[in-house]
Amino acid sequence: MSSETSSKPKSGWLNVAVDYGPLLVFFLTYKWFSPEDGADMIAEVAAVIAGTTAFIFAAIIALAVSKFRLGKISPMLWLSTALIVGFGALTIYFQDERFIQWKPTIVYAIFAVALLVGVARGVSLLKVLLDAAFEGLDDTGWLKLSRNWGLFFIVLGVLNTVLIYTVSFETWLAMKLWLFLPLTFLFTFTQVPMLMRHGLAVGDEEEAAEEAVKNEPPTG
Repeated sequence: MSSETSSKPKSGWLNVAVDYGPLLVFFLTYKWFSPEDGADMIAEVAAVIAGTTAFIFAAIIALAVSKFRLGKISPMLWLSTALIVGFGALTIYFQDERFIQWKPTIVYAIFAVALLVGVARGVSLLKVLLDAAFEGLDDTGWLKLSRNWGLFFIVLGVLNTVLIYTVSFETWLAMKLWLFLPLTFLFTFTQVPMLMRHGLAVGDEEEAAEEAVKNEPPTG
Protein backbone atom coordinates (compact mmCIF):
# COMPACT_ATOMS: atom_id res chain seq x y z
CA MET A 1 0.00 0.00 0.00
CA SER A 2 1.39 3.40 -0.99
CA SER A 3 1.93 6.17 1.52
CA GLU A 4 -0.66 8.25 -0.34
CA THR A 5 -3.30 5.58 0.13
CA SER A 6 -2.45 4.95 3.75
CA SER A 7 -2.63 8.64 4.53
CA LYS A 8 -6.23 8.95 3.39
CA PRO A 9 -8.50 9.65 6.37
CA LYS A 10 -10.65 6.73 7.46
CA SER A 11 -13.05 8.68 9.67
CA GLY A 12 -16.68 7.87 9.08
CA TRP A 13 -17.56 11.44 10.04
CA LEU A 14 -15.92 12.78 6.90
CA ASN A 15 -18.18 10.51 4.87
CA VAL A 16 -21.16 11.84 6.80
CA ALA A 17 -20.05 15.43 6.08
CA VAL A 18 -19.75 14.62 2.36
CA ASP A 19 -23.22 13.07 2.30
CA TYR A 20 -25.11 15.52 4.48
CA GLY A 21 -23.02 18.71 4.44
CA PRO A 22 -24.65 20.03 1.24
CA LEU A 23 -28.09 19.44 2.72
CA LEU A 24 -27.12 21.40 5.84
CA VAL A 25 -25.83 24.23 3.64
CA PHE A 26 -29.16 24.18 1.77
CA PHE A 27 -31.12 24.37 5.03
CA LEU A 28 -29.04 27.18 6.57
CA THR A 29 -29.02 29.26 3.37
CA TYR A 30 -32.77 28.90 2.97
CA LYS A 31 -33.37 29.87 6.60
CA TRP A 32 -31.09 32.91 6.23
CA PHE A 33 -33.01 34.29 3.23
CA SER A 34 -36.49 33.08 4.15
CA PRO A 35 -38.94 35.79 5.31
CA GLU A 36 -39.88 35.46 8.97
CA ASP A 37 -43.64 35.50 8.47
CA GLY A 38 -43.59 33.42 5.28
CA ALA A 39 -46.19 35.73 3.73
CA ASP A 40 -43.93 37.34 1.13
CA MET A 41 -44.09 34.81 -1.71
CA ILE A 42 -41.47 36.61 -3.79
CA ALA A 43 -39.02 36.54 -0.88
CA GLU A 44 -39.93 32.90 -0.23
CA VAL A 45 -39.13 31.93 -3.82
CA ALA A 46 -35.88 33.91 -3.62
CA ALA A 47 -34.95 31.96 -0.47
CA VAL A 48 -35.59 28.65 -2.25
CA ILE A 49 -33.45 29.76 -5.21
CA ALA A 50 -30.64 30.91 -2.92
CA GLY A 51 -30.74 27.66 -0.95
CA THR A 52 -30.80 25.57 -4.11
CA THR A 53 -27.86 27.45 -5.60
CA ALA A 54 -25.86 26.94 -2.41
CA PHE A 55 -26.94 23.26 -2.44
CA ILE A 56 -25.51 22.76 -5.93
CA PHE A 57 -22.17 24.39 -5.12
CA ALA A 58 -21.91 22.51 -1.81
CA ALA A 59 -22.62 19.19 -3.56
CA ILE A 60 -19.85 19.84 -6.09
CA ILE A 61 -17.45 20.79 -3.27
CA ALA A 62 -18.42 17.59 -1.40
CA LEU A 63 -17.61 15.62 -4.56
CA ALA A 64 -14.15 17.20 -4.65
CA VAL A 65 -13.62 16.51 -0.94
CA SER A 66 -14.55 12.88 -1.46
CA LYS A 67 -12.00 12.61 -4.27
CA PHE A 68 -9.06 14.39 -2.64
CA ARG A 69 -9.61 13.55 1.04
CA LEU A 70 -11.17 10.07 0.83
CA GLY A 71 -9.41 9.07 -2.39
CA LYS A 72 -12.52 8.03 -4.29
CA ILE A 73 -15.99 9.03 -5.45
CA SER A 74 -18.56 6.27 -5.14
CA PRO A 75 -20.94 5.67 -8.06
CA MET A 76 -23.84 6.46 -5.73
CA LEU A 77 -22.32 9.83 -4.80
CA TRP A 78 -21.81 10.59 -8.51
CA LEU A 79 -25.47 9.83 -9.15
CA SER A 80 -26.72 11.80 -6.16
CA THR A 81 -24.63 14.84 -7.12
CA ALA A 82 -25.74 14.67 -10.75
CA LEU A 83 -29.37 14.65 -9.64
CA ILE A 84 -28.79 17.54 -7.22
CA VAL A 85 -27.28 19.61 -10.04
CA GLY A 86 -29.95 18.57 -12.55
CA PHE A 87 -33.00 19.05 -10.36
CA GLY A 88 -31.44 22.09 -8.72
CA ALA A 89 -31.02 23.70 -12.13
CA LEU A 90 -34.68 22.96 -12.93
CA THR A 91 -35.72 24.46 -9.59
CA ILE A 92 -33.79 27.65 -10.35
CA TYR A 93 -34.96 27.90 -13.97
CA PHE A 94 -38.66 27.30 -13.24
CA GLN A 95 -38.51 28.86 -9.75
CA ASP A 96 -40.41 25.84 -8.43
CA GLU A 97 -39.21 24.02 -5.31
CA ARG A 98 -41.01 20.81 -6.27
CA PHE A 99 -38.14 19.77 -8.52
CA ILE A 100 -35.64 19.71 -5.65
CA GLN A 101 -38.21 18.08 -3.36
CA TRP A 102 -38.72 15.18 -5.76
CA LYS A 103 -34.99 14.56 -6.18
CA PRO A 104 -34.68 12.36 -3.03
CA THR A 105 -37.69 10.23 -3.99
CA ILE A 106 -36.18 9.57 -7.42
CA VAL A 107 -32.78 8.71 -5.89
CA TYR A 108 -34.41 6.34 -3.40
CA ALA A 109 -36.46 4.69 -6.15
CA ILE A 110 -33.41 4.16 -8.38
CA PHE A 111 -31.35 2.66 -5.55
CA ALA A 112 -34.24 0.50 -4.31
CA VAL A 113 -34.99 -0.98 -7.73
CA ALA A 114 -31.32 -1.56 -8.52
CA LEU A 115 -30.61 -3.24 -5.18
CA LEU A 116 -33.73 -5.42 -5.05
CA VAL A 117 -33.47 -6.53 -8.68
CA GLY A 118 -29.87 -7.47 -7.97
CA VAL A 119 -30.89 -9.47 -4.92
CA ALA A 120 -33.57 -11.27 -6.95
CA ARG A 121 -30.82 -12.28 -9.36
CA GLY A 122 -28.50 -13.33 -6.57
CA VAL A 123 -26.16 -10.36 -7.03
CA SER A 124 -25.33 -7.78 -4.36
CA LEU A 125 -25.02 -4.41 -6.05
CA LEU A 126 -23.65 -2.96 -2.81
CA LYS A 127 -20.76 -5.42 -2.97
CA VAL A 128 -19.99 -4.22 -6.49
CA LEU A 129 -20.25 -0.54 -5.53
CA LEU A 130 -18.51 -0.66 -2.15
CA ASP A 131 -15.96 -3.29 -3.18
CA ALA A 132 -14.00 -4.34 -0.06
CA ALA A 133 -15.60 -1.80 2.28
CA PHE A 134 -16.81 -4.55 4.65
CA GLU A 135 -13.86 -6.90 4.82
CA GLY A 136 -14.75 -10.50 5.54
CA LEU A 137 -18.48 -10.13 4.89
CA ASP A 138 -19.73 -13.27 3.15
CA ASP A 139 -21.98 -13.36 0.09
CA THR A 140 -25.11 -14.04 2.15
CA GLY A 141 -24.33 -11.01 4.29
CA TRP A 142 -23.90 -8.83 1.21
CA LEU A 143 -27.23 -10.02 -0.21
CA LYS A 144 -29.02 -9.35 3.08
CA LEU A 145 -27.44 -5.91 3.30
CA SER A 146 -28.53 -5.07 -0.26
CA ARG A 147 -32.05 -6.34 0.43
CA ASN A 148 -32.36 -4.38 3.67
CA TRP A 149 -31.07 -1.15 2.13
CA GLY A 150 -33.39 -1.63 -0.85
CA LEU A 151 -36.41 -1.95 1.44
CA PHE A 152 -35.24 0.99 3.55
CA PHE A 153 -34.94 3.16 0.44
CA ILE A 154 -38.57 2.32 -0.39
CA VAL A 155 -39.61 3.50 3.08
CA LEU A 156 -37.63 6.73 2.68
CA GLY A 157 -39.08 7.34 -0.78
CA VAL A 158 -42.65 6.89 0.43
CA LEU A 159 -42.00 9.09 3.47
CA ASN A 160 -40.47 11.85 1.33
CA THR A 161 -43.41 11.75 -1.07
CA VAL A 162 -45.94 11.96 1.76
CA LEU A 163 -44.12 14.95 3.25
CA ILE A 164 -44.09 16.77 -0.11
CA TYR A 165 -47.90 16.71 -0.15
CA THR A 166 -48.59 17.25 3.55
CA VAL A 167 -46.14 19.84 4.93
CA SER A 168 -44.66 23.18 3.92
CA PHE A 169 -41.36 23.43 2.07
CA GLU A 170 -39.63 24.72 5.21
CA THR A 171 -40.93 21.80 7.27
CA TRP A 172 -39.97 19.33 4.55
CA LEU A 173 -36.45 20.74 4.48
CA ALA A 174 -36.16 20.54 8.27
CA MET A 175 -37.38 16.92 8.17
CA LYS A 176 -34.51 16.02 5.83
CA LEU A 177 -32.12 16.87 8.67
CA TRP A 178 -34.06 16.10 11.83
CA LEU A 179 -36.01 13.02 10.68
CA PHE A 180 -34.29 11.39 7.71
CA LEU A 181 -30.77 11.70 9.11
CA PRO A 182 -31.57 10.08 12.51
CA LEU A 183 -33.61 7.36 10.76
CA THR A 184 -30.69 6.58 8.48
CA PHE A 185 -28.23 6.34 11.37
CA LEU A 186 -30.66 4.19 13.36
CA PHE A 187 -31.18 1.85 10.42
CA THR A 188 -27.43 1.65 9.79
CA PHE A 189 -26.72 0.64 13.38
CA THR A 190 -29.42 -2.04 13.26
CA GLN A 191 -27.45 -3.73 10.47
CA VAL A 192 -24.31 -4.18 12.61
CA PRO A 193 -25.33 -7.45 14.35
CA MET A 194 -26.22 -9.01 10.98
CA LEU A 195 -22.92 -7.86 9.46
CA MET A 196 -20.97 -9.36 12.34
CA ARG A 197 -22.87 -12.66 12.11
CA HIS A 198 -21.85 -12.89 8.47
CA GLY A 199 -18.15 -12.39 8.98
CA LEU A 200 -17.50 -8.64 9.08
CA ALA A 201 -13.83 -8.50 10.04
CA VAL A 202 -13.65 -5.86 12.78
CA GLY A 203 -12.50 -5.96 16.38
CA ASP A 204 -15.74 -5.20 18.19
CA GLU A 205 -19.29 -3.92 17.79
CA GLU A 206 -18.26 -0.27 18.19
CA GLU A 207 -15.75 -0.58 15.38
CA ALA A 208 -18.32 -2.40 13.26
CA ALA A 209 -20.79 0.43 13.80
CA GLU A 210 -18.19 3.01 12.72
CA GLU A 211 -17.41 0.95 9.62
CA ALA A 212 -21.11 0.67 8.77
CA VAL A 213 -21.63 4.43 9.10
CA LYS A 214 -18.54 5.14 7.03
CA ASN A 215 -19.79 2.99 4.16
CA GLU A 216 -23.53 3.67 4.21
CA PRO A 217 -25.05 4.65 0.86
CA PRO A 218 -25.82 8.38 0.56
CA THR A 219 -29.41 9.26 1.37
CA GLY A 220 -29.41 13.02 1.15
